[in-house]
Amino acid sequence: MSHSPLSLKRRHLLIGCGALVVLSDTAMALPSAPRRLSLRNEHTGESFDGPYRDADGPLPDALADLAKLLRDHRANKVGPIDVGTLDFLADIMEAVGQSKATILSAFRTPETNAMLAARSLGVAEHSQHLLGRALDVTFPARLPDAHRSALDLRRGGVGWYPRSHFLHIDTGPVRSWEMFGQGLEGLFAPGVHARPRTVSQRLALHRALARRQMLGRH
Repeated sequence: MSHSPLSLKRRHLLIGCGALVVLSDTAMALPSAPRRLSLRNEHTGESFDGPYRDADGPLPDALADLAKLLRDHRANKVGPIDVGTLDFLADIMEAVGQSKATILSAFRTPETNAMLAARSLGVAEHSQHLLGRALDVTFPARLPDAHRSALDLRRGGVGWYPRSHFLHIDTGPVRSWEMFGQGLEGLFAPGVHARPRTVSQRLALHRALARRQMLGRH
């Protein structure tokens, strides 16, 4: 595979863009074409709207901005960012005609992972979130279609949480799981009918239930 001088220079710039950029085999194998994303972080209110790669590859400044947006907000620490995961998300959004996505969870530090595990929140020891290769996202519309599209792409892991209205994607091994809400009476606030808990509470609950389900399968 040949690379233009500009593409090679771009790779060197990525090293110093302020974040560890992961160029997976999948990302490198995809056609080199301009791509853009419009994302909002549910927890911080920060947003990104613009191109993150062009015909010569990933854009260093854009990836630095995305790494900040997708940081562990609890530890306020920027982590690695996998271009393949961004491509996975962009392809899902294109397939279902969604121009914007809300990020519920992205990079997670080992410290945050350990803290969540200590609180019995069902956190996987080797979570793809630790590697910057996972995103929990939601869209304004067509989330079920986005789930089907993610499965069809077969790029990695796909977790489906319809009752909490979000989708997990990652570029780890190809696998899938679903949580349709059986036994989720704790999803709603005590004493208030059909009033959902906060996003953080819902994520914690569903991770715990998903962890128990996956352990049961293996």
